[in-house]
Amino acid sequence: MSYIKFQDVCKSFNDTTVLKNVSFSIEKKEICGFVGRNGSGKTVIFKLMSGLLIPDSGGIYIGGTNFTAKHRFMESLGVMIETPGFIPHYSGMKNLKILNSMSVSPVSEEEITEFMKRLGLEPKSKRSVRNYSLGMRQKLGIIQAVMNKPELLILDEPMNSLDTQSVSEIRKLFTELNEGGATIVLASHIAEDIDSLCRKKFLIDDCTVKEA
Repeated sequence: MSYIKFQDVCKSFNDTTVLKNVSFSIEKKEICGFVGRNGSGKTVIFKLMSGLLIPDSGGIYIGGTNFTAKHRFMESLGVMIETPGFIPHYSGMKNLKILNSMSVSPVSEEEITEFMKRLGLEPKSKRSVRNYSLGMRQKLGIIQAVMNKPELLILDEPMNSLDTQSVSEIRKLFTELNEGGATIVLASHIAEDIDSLCRKKFLIDDCTVKEA
């Protein structure tokens, strides 16, 4: 049985069709990439997969559960879609500690500290997130998605605004998480991200999805 399965999924907004009879499957512990032009529907697929949207028709199954019928979130899910949102007047560490406290599988402050150091953020800094650069916010968004070691990671353009060294370190991190059992689904406009990380690729075009 496939871990993630979209079956004849359709989604429209007002009179604009974004997805039409989309069907695909992803196996557990795969790293899969989605490619397509801007506005092709990548973010919509990720929001459907994470439960932030529901389809107009068709079914979405994760781990054998029909999420279309249940309309609930997975317990072990890490998501980074569009611009990461944080409490702007709190520090990076304080934001992560708040999010960690709401997780069903919280980690220690030491583990959060290690993630921040690994990605080049200073855990003890009192600098508010409103004063972070775009790259720093992006790193913080990646940490919030991965820190609780979720079973499923959904990442929309995770390498945006990052320098070459940071991209290399984050690719290593994603590989390690996958080797530890995580299924990872990501979109990137950087071909090397998809080619170096993903064992399966999907192309979104003309409201449909096909394996590339």
